[in-house]
Amino acid sequence: MQLSPERLSRQLAAGLAPVYTVQGGEPLQTRECVDAIRAAARQHGFGEHLTLEPTSEGDWAGIRGEVLSPSLFASRRLIEVRLPGSKPGEAGARVLTDLAAHPASDVVLLLVLGKLEARQRAAAWLEALDRAGVSILTRAVDPGDLPGWITARARRSSLELSEDAVRLLAERTEGNLLACDQEIEKLALLYPGGRVDLPQVLASSGDSSRHDVFDLVDSALAGDPGRSTRVLDGLRAEGVEPPLVVWALARELRTLASIARRVSLGEPLARLLGRYRVWEARRPTVRRALERHGPEPLLGFLRQLADIDRTAKGLAPGDPWLELSRLVLAIAGVRLSGVPCGAAPLRAGVP
Repeated sequence: MQLSPERLSRQLAAGLAPVYTVQGGEPLQTRECVDAIRAAARQHGFGEHLTLEPTSEGDWAGIRGEVLSPSLFASRRLIEVRLPGSKPGEAGARVLTDLAAHPASDVVLLLVLGKLEARQRAAAWLEALDRAGVSILTRAVDPGDLPGWITARARRSSLELSEDAVRLLAERTEGNLLACDQEIEKLALLYPGGRVDLPQVLASSGDSSRHDVFDLVDSALAGDPGRSTRVLDGLRAEGVEPPLVVWALARELRTLASIARRVSLGEPLARLLGRYRVWEARRPTVRRALERHGPEPLLGFLRQLADIDRTAKGLAPGDPWLELSRLVLAIAGVRLSGVPCGAAPLRAGVP
């Protein structure tokens, strides 16, 4: 049975299915669906929660054994199998098909996948899981539907957003639901149960004691390595997901790389800042970043972010927070081995 994320709570209230598959890779919806399934499992007496992440074909025999063998610690278990790459391989496909056909009575199997291609969505193992239980497809909100999503999300936090405030949030977050949710949570702390207009949204980052990804971007672009490190540490301590940090940095660096390339071809910087809708208050910060880094270093930063994104999603080894720290320092102007920094900067006086 296939459900949208919005219908999951009703299904969970009716009783647990033996198998749940969360697919699509939208970070906020995935997290909330997984949290809801975990909470429902606890309420129904599933006292043990085990998370497994196979990295090779040989791991699947152990997963099969784990699901089918009785637990030493709890009579009922939630076993969560995470596949960020969404490709179980031949061995995994056989195990998942078998577990779907013969679900264990004392186990709820939760499979968490990334975004699937059309060919993968038609795979026999996935169809078997759909028949055995519940499949939830997460997806990005269409740009035209995003203002309505923001308004409804704010109401859940007892906030009333003006039309201008909604439009600004939609523009700043560009459909990234994690970023948008973080902004709404911050506004709810600053203005509990109140009406929020454009000035409050504009001021929220500067007035809040909580750091956000936009603080991090601006600190790095301004060339302040100390503040950049403190903000990044604050984000990690608050439980912000690394993909959200990657998104915010990549969004800004793509714009900077485009501006830098056009300046190198002779276009006036002042005109480009207007064309790329850089707010007047941020233009000095953007100019300083462009004085430190030319087009090639900025593209190098984007390549580094792509690698960090793979690490954060479990597709490559490493510590995403450590690599983000190195990259943010490099963007701020600190020279680090192996990270591009400052080659071919734009002239400070470019008009």
